Amino acid sequence: MNKSKIFFYFCLSFIGGIFFSSFFAPHLLFLGGGLIFGIIFISLFWQYKKIAVLGFCLLFLVAGSWRYQTAEFKSLNNELVKLNNSEQKIILIGTIVKEPEIREKSQKLTIIPEEIKTVENSSRPIEGRVLVTANRYPEYQYGDKLGLTGFLKSPPVFEDFNYRDYLKKDGVLSVMNFPKIELIGSGFGSPFKKGPFYFKNRFKEAAEKFFSPPQLGILKALIFGNEAEISNTWKEKLNLTGTRHIAAVSGMNITIIGFLLLSFFLGLGFWRQQAFYISIFLLFLYILMVGAPASAVRAGIMAGTLMTAQYFGRLSLASRAVVFAAFLMLILNPLLLKYDVGFQLSFLAILGLIFLQPIFSEWVKKIPESKFFPVKTTLLTTLSAQIFTSPILVYNFGYISLMSPLTNILIVPFLAPITILIFIFGISAIIFLPFGSLFFLPVWLFLSYIVKIIDWFSQFSFVSLTLENVHRIWLPISYLLLAILIRHLQEKQKLKFLNY
Repeated sequence: MNKSKIFFYFCLSFIGGIFFSSFFAPHLLFLGGGLIFGIIFISLFWQYKKIAVLGFCLLFLVAGSWRYQTAEFKSLNNELVKLNNSEQKIILIGTIVKEPEIREKSQKLTIIPEEIKTVENSSRPIEGRVLVTANRYPEYQYGDKLGLTGFLKSPPVFEDFNYRDYLKKDGVLSVMNFPKIELIGSGFGSPFKKGPFYFKNRFKEAAEKFFSPPQLGILKALIFGNEAEISNTWKEKLNLTGTRHIAAVSGMNITIIGFLLLSFFLGLGFWRQQAFYISIFLLFLYILMVGAPASAVRAGIMAGTLMTAQYFGRLSLASRAVVFAAFLMLILNPLLLKYDVGFQLSFLAILGLIFLQPIFSEWVKKIPESKFFPVKTTLLTTLSAQIFTSPILVYNFGYISLMSPLTNILIVPFLAPITILIFIFGISAIIFLPFGSLFFLPVWLFLSYIVKIIDWFSQFSFVSLTLENVHRIWLPISYLLLAILIRHLQEKQKLKFLNY
């Protein structure tokens, strides 16, 4: 057992501890028992390497569980949480730390408080974030410092969606609805974020001059993950056809785009080194364009890890690198594993590419591949990612898209070239608006093709299967069966190779 494999087991144990605490909330006595047994195994059986490693794995399991419980305890006992629903009018001074989410009649502002005062004029420092719902106008910008007067409330928990937990993973512990707002100053944000936000807004303005719905909504969703301009009707069509991932800066979407970019440039005749660096640069630029939200950065790290493994021809060891990346992210924020579906999708999509794509590739190796229209690569990439992410999607959203493999085969091959074309269109239009017209037609044709495919396939009555009240036991059973199946297929391929 080499050092790399041992460290892989340690990281996996830490993640397992977070997973265990996320769903079962073990008592401190249980954690203490695990700690004692771990120390005993290490102390008494040090000369037996495997038993000593097991002892360290127990320690990492306990460490992961403890890390999750301390994060939960910290969020439950935060000063913001104590002020929620208190009916006390609050005076809050804070700075907008994310790009405002613009809705039709309102805007959402994420605020980090610097100071909070109650009616008794007591002031206290506060950790955490507040999500403010304000009127549509006047508009506020990232980095604006505001004074807000209103009431703090706990985020709601809906019947089919725990909005409170969804916000908690990002440190948002309170909401404030339509407070009185006073602009204190501007320009308090990070200069590293101001540039991407400025570029993003200029890009949107240019796109609005050339495109109209539904193409405009698909473009903004595809590039910026902004679904605000997609109607509910079209959101339902995306769900029915299993293509909702193209309308979000999701882990699965970024993973597939990154993987296809590398294959696309290799197909154009670039050397592997050139294709790798161009793809990494475009992926980095894409994440900057969408404002570098935490979800996109995490997905980019995962996708970059996989592309690096592919570049060095060590795809078989990529699982260790991906687990290590997840380990580092969960040390910083252990709440991601349970509450962030995007983190789950990015992690599972990459595992699907690592374990399933080589198996599928062997099955279809005799089918020729087109360099300029990589149907085989797209099919393998999409199918591998979707098989691994389907149990999570079913558990969270309660439906299975029966048409998803076919619609994705028809759409996903175009994601890499259309992303590049949209980049070129946007930069050209920002530099000089008439330049954008040179690239308008091909971008419009691609978008219209995507719209037609989604619209046509969503009309079939058998397009999806709806499931209600999916029990959490579905997840461990699904992934256990998937692991057994993959193990069986790998052994079968290995035996076939040895016989050959």
